[in-house]
Amino acid sequence: MGIKHFYIEKGEGDPIILLHGNGEDSSYFAAQIDEFSKRYKIYALDTRGHGKTPRGEEPFTIRQFADDLKAFMDEHHIPKAHILGFSDGANIAMIFAMRYPDYVDRLILNGGNLNTAGVKRGTQIPIEIGYKLASKFAQKSEDAKKNAELLGLMVNDPNIEPGELAAIRAKTLVIAGTKDMIRESHTRLIAASISGAKLVLIEGTHFIANKRPTKFNEAVISFLTD
Repeated sequence: MGIKHFYIEKGEGDPIILLHGNGEDSSYFAAQIDEFSKRYKIYALDTRGHGKTPRGEEPFTIRQFADDLKAFMDEHHIPKAHILGFSDGANIAMIFAMRYPDYVDRLILNGGNLNTAGVKRGTQIPIEIGYKLASKFAQKSEDAKKNAELLGLMVNDPNIEPGELAAIRAKTLVIAGTKDMIRESHTRLIAASISGAKLVLIEGTHFIANKRPTKFNEAVISFLTD
């Protein structure tokens, strides 16, 4: 059985679906929802097991979340949309664009990664330690179990080969912060592996959409209207 996503809907026009990062919810995109809804119809989703969307029974994986997104679009009669994903949301968006190319108009990947090697070690090592600890106590504690699942997304997923990205047909923007927790070389690899992808780096950290919304929104609107 599928799940019922919690989502924020705002605006009119071509649809844009916003996918948040690990452990977050749709409210991460507050500055994008307000700005983009002036010219687009926005759907900002809470991913399975995040925010107000139930966990359900299916596997807790990036690929399952991509299948959930297809189910959401089918349920809401959205044949095609621009997809903007941040962090784990970008990873969902990559898988989705490869699996369901006909559903994707334009693709915006913000701070995504193909594998754990793409994450700077100073960020990744604590995640891996936290995952091991949480996994150890997952049988005894619901909180530990939930924590292990969330951290597991950043340890066991998304495992995409650069060559697989050739399957993405959508016009793509790859966007990241200059001080992102994703290695710049890795972000450049993603952009280089998608045919015709545009790369934009914005001064800032992993969280440029939230911390530098004016610059981020300008780059996205410019890409969508180009």
